[in-house]
Amino acid sequence: MGHTRFMIPEGPSRPPAERATLRRVASQVIRRASDRDPADAVLRTTLLKQQGLSRDDGRRVAELLFGYYRWKGWVDPKANLDSAVEETSQLDRKFFNNPAAFTDDALRANAVPAWAASELTVTPEWLRSLQSHPRLWLRARRAKAPQLERYLGNCKASPISVCPEAVEYCGEEDLFRTEPFHSGDFEVQDLSSQIVGHVCHPEPGETWWDACAGEGGKTLHLADLMQNKGLIWASDRAEWRLKKLKQRTGRARVFNYRAVPWNGGAKLPTKTLFDGVLVDAPCTGVGTWQRNPHARWTTQPNDVRELAEIQVSLLNHAARGVKPGGRLIYSVCTVTRAETTSVAAEFEQAHPEFVPLEFDAGNIPRGPLSHQLCVWPQRFGGNGMFISCWQRKA
Repeated sequence: MGHTRFMIPEGPSRPPAERATLRRVASQVIRRASDRDPADAVLRTTLLKQQGLSRDDGRRVAELLFGYYRWKGWVDPKANLDSAVEETSQLDRKFFNNPAAFTDDALRANAVPAWAASELTVTPEWLRSLQSHPRLWLRARRAKAPQLERYLGNCKASPISVCPEAVEYCGEEDLFRTEPFHSGDFEVQDLSSQIVGHVCHPEPGETWWDACAGEGGKTLHLADLMQNKGLIWASDRAEWRLKKLKQRTGRARVFNYRAVPWNGGAKLPTKTLFDGVLVDAPCTGVGTWQRNPHARWTTQPNDVRELAEIQVSLLNHAARGVKPGGRLIYSVCTVTRAETTSVAAEFEQAHPEFVPLEFDAGNIPRGPLSHQLCVWPQRFGGNGMFISCWQRKA
């Protein structure tokens, strides 16, 4: 499929037989998807096995699939699945054309599971952002955003002053086939994730640890901000993710990193003390519910509590790697209180050797604490993200 791009839901322009085929494929994915098998992963494997579907067909199946999960709360759970896919597709188009047709009360009752109200602040603005189609964000290499915009066309510049390399792509081209992508001139990276790199503010020549690096999106950003000078340790508990990181760093021409496994435990992967440590911790991903609507219906309150415990543990262990005067940054793509401000407060109570560190947030609205930031999807069109920053006392 290349990159996933969501467009205006299609009307009834296709012949009925074609529409029925695409609904059938979307229904197959829905039947197979579960909390263990996310819908986007099942979609990829399903489309690979389908015969005779064009890339445009695959994109339409994705629209039907994610539209179903966006509007699932409005349909009868006992309804025929193919009929439910058609109904949610119509709701998707109706919302796109006239958001005001849906009341705040209807959105509050149907757009998210009931437990969400006890874990975070549910506002009409947030709910309406969840029902909108996600935007596609790119991160250009340092100082290359203007030329990337000219090359690709159909681009919008960054709405955030501290993220000058962010580019919103509004076109239809398969970006993974373009020359700038193969040259490593940009990465597909959510806008809010890019904010994290700028909050870290690594300097060329410093030594950093990306403790929960995953497939390396933030590692690549740190390396670019450091101008490939200095050293980044990148760790993750899953070695297959580190292999993905190796592929990405090769294409992006990033060489100032060292990948090592770390299971999140008390034994750190190195005795090195770092100028900065980033703990981009595993979380419920509630901040991604616009882009990943399937997760709204698989995430449970127990997940919030269990992951909050893991997040505190990761912070406690990773903090030992920060040198005196060094920085510790905590980030999660969620907006539940238990995984954000509560984790930060628990860490601060247990670690008086770390003091809050204010950072430049540019034109992003701040909360009451200058060392914390909560970015909501409705503000700039990226994922929901929480960030907190501390400095170890010298």
